[in-house]
Amino acid sequence: MKEKVILITGASSGIGYDAATKLAEKGHKVYAVARRMELMEPLKTKGVVPIRMDVTDEQSMVHGIQTVLDAEGRIDVLVNNAGYGYFGAVETVTMEEARRQVEVNLFGLARLCQLVLPTMRRQGSGRIINTSSIAGRATFLYGGWYNVTKYSVEALSDALRMEMKPFGIDVVMIEPGIIKTDWGLIAAKHLAESSKGTAYETEASRWASSMDWAYRSDFISNPKVISRAICRAVDNRCPRARYRKGRFSGTVIFLHWLLPAHWWDAMMHRMSILAAKKH
Repeated sequence: MKEKVILITGASSGIGYDAATKLAEKGHKVYAVARRMELMEPLKTKGVVPIRMDVTDEQSMVHGIQTVLDAEGRIDVLVNNAGYGYFGAVETVTMEEARRQVEVNLFGLARLCQLVLPTMRRQGSGRIINTSSIAGRATFLYGGWYNVTKYSVEALSDALRMEMKPFGIDVVMIEPGIIKTDWGLIAAKHLAESSKGTAYETEASRWASSMDWAYRSDFISNPKVISRAICRAVDNRCPRARYRKGRFSGTVIFLHWLLPAHWWDAMMHRMSILAAKKH
């Protein structure tokens, strides 16, 4: 297997950290980026090179890409994994927070694609792997702004895949289901905070409590499931356009497609009540 130069964002924890480790173990040259360098220090023992990068800062992104190019002369794979979830009713999430979520989850991803594409075109090859979500295919109660970012990642990736085909550059999406990371705990905390003292507080607090319980439980998928999917997307000669992995990923997307809109809506509200009673 030919060694590839890989840049992966959001590598300080969870899926990104595990994927960086696995890709390095498979013999690739991996550059892992995140804002918190101290959390990536252990990756050095795996041969991974940590770089500080903030995907909301233009200078930081340009510097990070140039650092890799100066060291390696090429970038074969960009894995856009950075992102976070801020749940809350559309009305109660501040526009400042909504913009930040779009900036991190969408515009940062898009800008990094723009920055690596000239190099990939010159190489005549390359691969961009964007971490989307089942939340880019199905809308969840109180997930409005997060859903906006992931639906947008889906559309952007589909458009980019068609644009890049003539240049020999692949564009792939990873669509995780419910994965046991801190993402869910943080999103639940944000939901409780943004809904406190509002008309949504009663139901939103139930939903937040259910999310917190679910992401602390052992019945959801381990991040390694998604790391393995990322590795396949990197190594497969002809990668699929989408890798959908993780608990409930296929079921959720199928039900969202199958059910009439008002049935889906009713199910979302009912789930918050049932889950709250269950735990």
